[in-house]
Amino acid sequence: MKTQLDGRDTRWTEHRRQRRRELVESTLRAIRRHGATVGMDEIAAEAGTSKPVIYRHFGDRPGLYRAVVEKVAQFILDDLRASVDWEASVDGDDLGRLIRDLTHSYLRLVQRDPEIYRFVMARPLVDGDLSDDPVTGLTMRIGERIAELLHAGGLPADRADTWGHGLVGCVRAATDQWIRAGMNRPAAEVADDLSDLFAPAYRANRLVNTLEGHR
Repeated sequence: MKTQLDGRDTRWTEHRRQRRRELVESTLRAIRRHGATVGMDEIAAEAGTSKPVIYRHFGDRPGLYRAVVEKVAQFILDDLRASVDWEASVDGDDLGRLIRDLTHSYLRLVQRDPEIYRFVMARPLVDGDLSDDPVTGLTMRIGERIAELLHAGGLPADRADTWGHGLVGCVRAATDQWIRAGMNRPAAEVADDLSDLFAPAYRANRLVNTLEGHR
């Protein structure tokens, strides 16, 4: 009897997971259809269900928002892993390439799904502050990886940490401004701008360190 009950529990757990995935996909479709300011009524209609059913699976509006951000974050991370050479060593030229590839990939993602990006950043389903903001978690993960590369390329750990997270913040701010300006400039040009901004600073830092090492 216990084995039978365990089997039922397993099937029910998988059913709930599958239903959550379906509701998240319905939410993404609703965002694309109605825009970043989509409401719960429109999401429920897209899913062919009711708001109480959605709340039963996610707890509340912030719970649904978190699930959507987790889905989008995984998509972004997977795309960045495929587009950026995270294993390369980093010198001045390589940092420029890294920034260019990272920014260009990020902007292309936003360009393909601008309403999803606006939804995630605007947090329209969240009534108050999130104590553990999933968007911050995403940018932290990217910043930590860049910091690791910079440290491996010769920057002291503390400075690599500051620069890595600063780079990600700059990319995000530039992306927001690019959207506000109507995304009229090619993504590649914006990526080149950020590369031209940061790569010389990294080269100058390495030169100073080299000169100090020969004293």
